[in-house]
Amino acid sequence: MTASVRSATLPPFSALHRRVRQGDFLDCYAVASDMAPRQAAEVITDFPGWARMLVQLRRALTAPFGLDNEGPQVPDKVGIFPVEAMTDSELIAGFDDKHLDFRVSVTASDGRVALATWAHPHNFGGRAYLALIYPFHVLIVRNALARVAHRQPLVKPPQTP
Repeated sequence: MTASVRSATLPPFSALHRRVRQGDFLDCYAVASDMAPRQAAEVITDFPGWARMLVQLRRALTAPFGLDNEGPQVPDKVGIFPVEAMTDSELIAGFDDKHLDFRVSVTASDGRVALATWAHPHNFGGRAYLALIYPFHVLIVRNALARVAHRQPLVKPPQTP
């Protein structure tokens, strides 16, 4: 997949700005797309086989530590991530766990979709976890945004009376 996925800054309107504190992890990548945040989030969390395999490996490795692999049971999720907030320009999903609090933000504006990841580690385990998964995180995020760039936004057909 060849899409121009680039490192970006968190859009100024993102609600994630209210969460970020010193020592937190925050990254953001963006790609050209006219997709709405919810639709982009659905594409992003529809992991390809290799990424699903990594998620299964993560589940097996973290199970002995009691980390949450499914997130809280809520009525609205994208993938396994509970939707916390949604506007026309941003969807925020994620949850708090023993080792860290985690949210993703999918924003859409000016023909660009951005995917930001924020994590607040609670302890050494959270910081170690972030360090271990970071290379895989970047691969998954870049692949996810490339998939967003290659999909056309869903267009609702006109309604007939």
